[in-house]
Amino acid sequence: MSAWSDAELSRIGDAGEMRITSLDDGGRLRRPRTIWVVREGDDLYVRSVNGPGSSWYRGTRDRLAGHVSAGGVEADVVFEDADHALDDRIDSAYRSKYGASSSAVERITGTPARSTTTRLLRAPA
Repeated sequence: MSAWSDAELSRIGDAGEMRITSLDDGGRLRRPRTIWVVREGDDLYVRSVNGPGSSWYRGTRDRLAGHVSAGGVEADVVFEDADHALDDRIDSAYRSKYGASSSAVERITGTPARSTTTRLLRAPA
């Protein structure tokens, strides 16, 4: 996998929202969804605020590949289950970026959302 550049990590990590889409069974991009993204170290993570039943998250499980757009960066990606040992750090990143007291942050740091923590890897060219 190609690593994210420092500039890409900063631009995506600073973006308020990300557009994410996965590949369908025919290899075509599905309809994009707008979600939150956080940076932890040299990695980018996303979660489904609605837990594992959300359609966009289920779509990422089909082919484990898709496309993201955030902060002016467009990239093909591979979706990888995150190391859940990082969940507390990722929770902190969500709270720091989006506000510790919002109900949406409470949901994105709750158990159902945590179970969907996904690391975004740049797809090989």
